Amino acid sequence: MLKENYLNHTSLKEMPEDDRPQEKMMRFGAKSLSNAELIAVIIRTGTREATSVEVGRKIMQYLDNDLSYFHQVDVLELQRNKNLAGIGIVKACQIKAAIELGLRIKQKDMIDVKITSPQDIADLLMEEMQYLKQECFKIILLDTKNKVIKVEGISVGILNASLVHPREVFIKAIRQHSAAIVLAHNHPSGDPEPSAEDKNITKRLCDAGELLGIAVLDHIIIGRGTYLSFKQEKLI
Repeated sequence: MLKENYLNHTSLKEMPEDDRPQEKMMRFGAKSLSNAELIAVIIRTGTREATSVEVGRKIMQYLDNDLSYFHQVDVLELQRNKNLAGIGIVKACQIKAAIELGLRIKQKDMIDVKITSPQDIADLLMEEMQYLKQECFKIILLDTKNKVIKVEGISVGILNASLVHPREVFIKAIRQHSAAIVLAHNHPSGDPEPSAEDKNITKRLCDAGELLGIAVLDHIIIGRGTYLSFKQEKLI
C-alpha cells in the first residue's frame, strides 16, 4: 500500500523518508547505498510508473548486476533502450559522467604505485579495459624505481603499426622523463592470446626503446577477467 501512495511521486523529496537514498547517504554514508540507490541519487527522479530507485534497479538488471559493463555502454544505448523507460539523454549523461569521474579518480590513484609483476599492471587496468568494445592501446610510464608516473592512451581501434607508431609512444615517455614503460591493450573477444600483429608491434617498440634508452618491460594483453604477459610467456 505504501508503494502505491508514492508511485506517481517520483522526486526523492516526495518519497517516504526511509526510502530516500539521499537521506540514507547523509545518515549512514555512501557505502550504505546499494548500486540501484546510488544510481537513483545520480538521476534524482524516476517516472510516473517507477521511482528513481526502481529505475536504478532496472539499469542494474540490464547490466546483469555488473557495474563493469558501464564501461562499454554509451549514452545513446542507455537513452534508447526500451527496457530503461525514464532514462532520457540528460539522465544517461549524468550516469556516464559519474562513471567517468570514478575512472579518473582511480587513474589518479595509480600514480606512485610500484610495479613489481604483470599482475600489478592487470590489477590497474582490468576493471577499466576488460569490457571495452574496441581495442585500446595504452602505455604505463614508470620512473627509475618502477613507480607509475602516468597511464597514457595511444590509440583506439584494431591494433596495427599505423595506429601504434614508436614516435607517438616514446614522445609521451620522453616528456614524462620515463625510465621504462609497459605496453598494454585489450582484446574485445576476451581471449588474450597475442596475434601476429601484436607480436610485430611489440618487437618494433622494444627495438625503438632500446635505441632511446627507455626499456619496454612488458606487454600486457587484457582479456575477459584474464591477461597475458609477454614477459612471462618469454615473448620479449
